Amino acid sequence: MSTNDSAADKSIVEELNFGSKTSKRATWEAWEFSIEAPHLVRVTNASYGVEKDDHSYLVGIEDRDGLLVPSECECPADKYNEEYACKHRVGLATIGGPVVLEASVNFPTPSVDTERSNTSTLSEKLRADGGATTEEDLDDPPALNAEKREECPNGSEMCPGPNGDSLPCFPCYQLSEEQ
Repeated sequence: MSTNDSAADKSIVEELNFGSKTSKRATWEAWEFSIEAPHLVRVTNASYGVEKDDHSYLVGIEDRDGLLVPSECECPADKYNEEYACKHRVGLATIGGPVVLEASVNFPTPSVDTERSNTSTLSEKLRADGGATTEEDLDDPPALNAEKREECPNGSEMCPGPNGDSLPCFPCYQLSEEQ
């Protein structure tokens, strides 16, 4: 079993201000690291098992004269206590070490792929059906737009509804909505 006792690890840890309780928690808990963007590492406390997603925070990496140091975390402990480093920052510095910190700095910046989209207008970009357009055939309008409707199956122009109840049949309902 190898340990991270290199000179770089010790100098990273020396840049952070934390107590013995934070040190113990950082070494006892299981950590997962994933790089989200340049200078941003998602630190997840996997000790929480299925609830680990609720204990996952972004940690910002700062370059201090060539030394990469976890500088800020979005967890409540780091937000409200500026004097001491949180366990996520300490865990990233000690467990993740220079390998994860270097990888976060060297993470490529995503570029916008302008050739991917062949749409030119805003209405084409916002069309939910993928950009397919339909043409209305004004010579043969749909049945709902017809001026003359088919007669009610009851034979009346406006029926009171089937069996004399208060709701009209569907063709009569459509006619009342159009008027």
